[in-house]
Amino acid sequence: MMLTDTHCHLYFDAYDKDRDAVLRRAWEAGVERILVPGIDLASSRAAIELAEAHERVFAAVGVHPNSATTWDAQTLGALELLAKHPKVVAIGEIGLDYYRDRAPRSLQKRVLREQLSLAGRLQLPVVIHTRNASPQDRACFADILGIISEMRAELSEDRPGVFHSFLESEDEALQSLEQGFYVGITGPVTFKNAHELRSVVSNAPLDRLLIETDGPFLAPHPHRGKRNEPAHVYYVAEKIAQVLGQAPRALAEATTANAGRLFQWSNSG
Repeated sequence: MMLTDTHCHLYFDAYDKDRDAVLRRAWEAGVERILVPGIDLASSRAAIELAEAHERVFAAVGVHPNSATTWDAQTLGALELLAKHPKVVAIGEIGLDYYRDRAPRSLQKRVLREQLSLAGRLQLPVVIHTRNASPQDRACFADILGIISEMRAELSEDRPGVFHSFLESEDEALQSLEQGFYVGITGPVTFKNAHELRSVVSNAPLDRLLIETDGPFLAPHPHRGKRNEPAHVYYVAEKIAQVLGQAPRALAEATTANAGRLFQWSNSG
């Protein structure tokens, strides 16, 4: 099995007691690469340290919308310096979050725009976080699509980024794909009532799907409610393969190839 976990917060303290064992289980499960995204400057540095220590771990650097209040006059320059590290393959995790609303929405938008511009200057893909206020209020996704549409010309033409842990509608998936983005699928695709997400998967082009854990969150069935880890990305691949009528091994290889195309980590490190 050739798997890739394109989103795991391995620096979180949830892994402090057994991080080496978590990585060992990942390699034993066939995970070839892991992308560790930052959520602020400190965690972006931690992601790089993990990438330096482990050949098959790579980093993304960025300020998450829930960390937007940490942004100051020095942040952009510090991020740019971090982004030039050879094992940094993306800017992220960045975006908008209207569910937790931990920062004013105007500030979230400004921080997102600054980081999209940085990604454009460095020609790195972006890892996008979006969370609506509620299932009925889709303003967050609409706002982020609007900003990306405005700034699309600044981003890489053929690998602009990924909407990570995609939990939106089929129509919103189509809009994301039309902007050239990949769609990242996490553990909820395995949940009993995730009919719309499985419909998104069945209608998306296979060459634009990525699989991820978002560990330590969103553990798939049969580990739902427990700590997630990279080895569990197998269950995501297995369910998507079932939805598409493919063998899990073929699905794993296809999504691993997609990740390699987006993040170009064969040229990094």
